[in-house]
Formats: sequence, C-alpha cells, structure tokens
Amino acid sequence: MDILVYALYIVAFAMFILGLSGLTAPRSAVRGNKIAAAGMAVAFVATLIHIRETSSWLIIIAALVVGVIIGIPPARKVKMTAVPQLVALFNGVGGGTVALIAWGEFIESDGFTGLRVASGPVLPLVVASLFAAIIGSLSFWGSIVAFMKLQQILPGHPLSVGRLQQPLNAILFLGSIVAAVIVGIGSTTTGAAPVWFGAILILAGILGVTTVLPIGGADMPVVISLLNALTGLSAAAAGLALNNIAMIVAGMIVGASGTILTNLMAKAMNRSIVSIVAGGFGGGGKGAAVASSGDQIAKSTSAADAAIKLAYANQVIVVPGYGLAVAQAQHAVKDMAKVLEARGIEVKYAIHPVAGRMPGHMNVLLAEADVSYDAMKEMDDINGEFSRTDVTIVIGANDVTNPAARTDPNSPIFGMPVLNVTESRSVIVLKRSMSSGFAGIENPLFFGPNTTMLFGDAKKSVAQVTEELKAL
Repeated sequence: MDILVYALYIVAFAMFILGLSGLTAPRSAVRGNKIAAAGMAVAFVATLIHIRETSSWLIIIAALVVGVIIGIPPARKVKMTAVPQLVALFNGVGGGTVALIAWGEFIESDGFTGLRVASGPVLPLVVASLFAAIIGSLSFWGSIVAFMKLQQILPGHPLSVGRLQQPLNAILFLGSIVAAVIVGIGSTTTGAAPVWFGAILILAGILGVTTVLPIGGADMPVVISLLNALTGLSAAAAGLALNNIAMIVAGMIVGASGTILTNLMAKAMNRSIVSIVAGGFGGGGKGAAVASSGDQIAKSTSAADAAIKLAYANQVIVVPGYGLAVAQAQHAVKDMAKVLEARGIEVKYAIHPVAGRMPGHMNVLLAEADVSYDAMKEMDDINGEFSRTDVTIVIGANDVTNPAARTDPNSPIFGMPVLNVTESRSVIVLKRSMSSGFAGIENPLFFGPNTTMLFGDAKKSVAQVTEELKAL
C-alpha cells in the first residue's frame, strides 16, 4: 500500500512541475493550471489511501466539500480588477491553514512532549512545526492586510509609526522566537505550554500586520509574491513535521517559485526586497489632480483627433495598466485593434513586469479579450520598438511609463526600468484625471511635447475612438 501511495505522490509531483512549466507562457498557462490541479487531486487521493481510517476520510471529504462551496463562487464571479485581492486572500488562507496544522500537531503530541519518530532526532520536527507556526501566522495576517489595502478597506498609502516601526517589528519577531524556543525546549509546565504557543501565533500575526501596513500600494505586487513564497516555505516545514512528502515537495515548489518571482519583480522596480519590506513607499494613488506642472501644461485631445493620428500610423503600441482593468476596457481595446489591423496597421501590447496589482495581471486581462499572445511583448522585448512607433496609447499605466525613472536622480523611482514610451512619435494617455498613480508620484510624461491626454472612462474613450476610426 505504501508503494502505491509513494507512486501516486511521484505522479503528483511530476504534474506539479509540468503544470508550473506551463505557466511560463500565456499560451500554455491554462493547460498548465489544469495539469497542476489534476496533480493536486492525485496527491489528495494518495493521502486518503495513506490515512486508511474511514472516519478520517469522512472528515477530510467534508472539509473538501466546504472548501469547494466557499472557494468556487468568488473564483468564478470575481472581476479582473479584484483578482489581486482574491490571490492575496487565497494565499492568506494557505498560511493560516499551515499555522492551524502546527497548532494541531502541538495539541496531538501533548505540547511536543509526546512526539515520537521511528528514527532520528525529534528536535528537527519540533523546529519545523514552530517555524511553520510563525511563518504561517505571519503570512495569514499579512495577506489579510494586503487584501484590505487592495480592496481599499484600508488606505493604500503607507501606515506606520515612524521611526519606531522597525524596532517594533524587531521586538515582535524576537518575541515570537523566544516563545518558540521556550516551547521547543519544553521548559514550560503542561498548563503554560499552550499559552506560549498561543503567544507565538499572536506575536507572529501582529508582525504580519505591522510589516505590511507600512508598505505602499505601489509595492503590493511584490508583497503578494513574497507572502506567497513564505506560505510555501511554511507548508514545506509543516510537511517535515508531519512526515508528509506531498506537503514538502509542493511547499518547496511554491516557496522557490515565489522567491524567484519576488526577486525578478524587485529587480524590475530597481528596489531591494529589504527596502520594499521596510515600507514607506507608494502613495496609494490619491495624488492631487493638476493640469499643469510649473511652466508645463498638459494638452488634452478628443476621440476624433486621436482617431486621425491612429489612422495614419504604421505601428501602434498599447500600454495597459490598472486603469484598463478598472474600466474593463480590454474588449474595447481589442475592437479598436481589429479596426486598426484591418487598415494594415500593426498593433502591439507593451507589458511591464509590475503593471497592475499582481504578476501577470495585464497578460490575463488581455487574454480574456482574446488578444493574441504573440502581440503581448515584455518590457525588454518592446522597449526598442518605441522609437519606430507612430502612436503609443497609455491606458492607466502611470508609474511604469514615468520618464523620471530615467532622467531625475531625485525621483523616488529613479533607476527603475520603465517603458520608453516618450521615444514614440506621439503618445496618447487615457486617464480619468491628472491624478498621480499608485506610487503617488507625478508623471512628467503627461506634459511631454508629443503627449496628449484623452480624459474620461477608458472603456468609453476607446469605444469613441473606434467609432471615429470607422467613420474615416
């Protein structure tokens, strides 16, 4: 029977890796997700076979049914603008689950004093359980705060206690470590042990809150990725404590992939992970609405004028951002692209690594409108195209098109790789107002000599431009 279980686990792991490899390209992402989901189903069946106790089966299946009932409706009905929040929430649930598993193992083994293994020392299993408890609780509460910031239940700008923020975080971290050491060495009485373990969960949970609160909205994509990596590592640690191979492998895959993604996104922002976690950056998109900056004046345009520029272009690049998601304008953009392509005009889409509110947000959004995967270009591939582009249309992509990142050493985002939209012959920016982006920084692009602003709801504005194109 054990041989069958291990064989099924190996099949599941292979499907996890195959599914993950499919996520490296938009064209194969859906297939990869389905393969990974099927692998999880195989691992679930293997776990049921391993347990063998029918009573435990019933409890697990009942929990599975409850999870399906709770999980499927929001996953099916959530709008694309709310997908980052959903990802943060689902990731938080994973971290919370790991913390509860550690708590359950603590209770089951009578405060770890009754923990026994067939061979080898007990201490590594105790350390793994305590690590899972700390990181799981931190990830759960940190993800909840990230969800609330993205959902605008909490302000998107940094919330901190100033200079005391980092000392406070250090005290909470050391406090959770001390409580874990006390539990681990078994120096507490039977009655006090649960209190100390509860202190671990509480202190780590507060640390998760105080770590994410000072981080601004502009850094939320990186935060979500980092918390996802932490959840994976905590799951792997819980797997070590339970001697569950499936949890170990799945957790390490999630932890490793999340860590790699976090590092790549931090590089795309020219920021270190430490500086991001330190917080204090990102204004939450509540910048003042202004029409000029010093002697510079933003020039507004109309749908008719924008259509004329587009009609005489040879190449057009669309730069999508969170504003596109908010307006749900992806289908309108696709309709406009069809009209342009019918005129022999080439249309491409420039995707910045941190555009939107989560990794791959814009890719998923455009794919929903059946935009060709080949037309979606990553930043490194498309930046050389702007100098040969007649018209670039920027839809809600504020910070990732800010030329101050290249030209202003005093800018908070100086050095951050951005899309070189200013090299285009003409730039049309679609925005509701002149407000700053999620980082709370003014964008000099809006006042550029080759830039015009088309104000209004992006979906309606694009639809109007499309109608004007058809009339030409």
